[in-house]
Amino acid sequence: MLIPRYFFSGDYTEFYAYFLSKSHRRRIFEKGDMVWNLGETIRYVYYIKSGIVKTFVEHENGYHKILHFHSDGTVFPGCQNSAFKIEASIGTEALTRVEALEFTREDFYQMYQENMSLNARVLETYSMYINLFIYESAHQDYNNAFIKICNLLYLFSLHSPTGTPRRIELTQQDIADILAISLVNVTTNLAKLRNNGIIVSHRKWIEITDFPKLSACCSNETIGA
Repeated sequence: MLIPRYFFSGDYTEFYAYFLSKSHRRRIFEKGDMVWNLGETIRYVYYIKSGIVKTFVEHENGYHKILHFHSDGTVFPGCQNSAFKIEASIGTEALTRVEALEFTREDFYQMYQENMSLNARVLETYSMYINLFIYESAHQDYNNAFIKICNLLYLFSLHSPTGTPRRIELTQQDIADILAISLVNVTTNLAKLRNNGIIVSHRKWIEITDFPKLSACCSNETIGA
């Protein structure tokens, strides 16, 4: 059974040749560029050929929550006919140099309707998003901060941007923004993990040194799939 993912990669690689055959524009985004700007609804859909982006939602009071990350071989933000108000509060930022194919929302929706294999893959991807959001709202929200952090590190170790399970490319601020907890809470609980010999903190990344101990600190919903 599948467990939640915060990092998506490779889900649409098999459609690359098909995407190239359709009307598109090649785009390059440099690190720090906004791929999807706050204040905008969805106008374009991207296939990421290389690079990593993060998508976040910004609360009207300034709170910042990271939703997920996308890398090589993925499509985002998706396609649908409806425009939702919350779209204007969502942004996507390039964390590295990104090469992408850009489609208009209308063109990608037509592809989605015509190509049933693509249609099935989009539905599967949406199911993964829904699974993640249900996991967060119906499970993570009820865990204490320590368990939330352990769960997050565990899930990132299974789907890591580096492909190295023990290397977690997250800053303390990233962890706070994903879990919607305070930076003080993150710092305190990472120190607890360090003192127990479970992790070693590095500049802008975390090393898992005792995976069995980390797993033992996670909730059953996270490791029991």
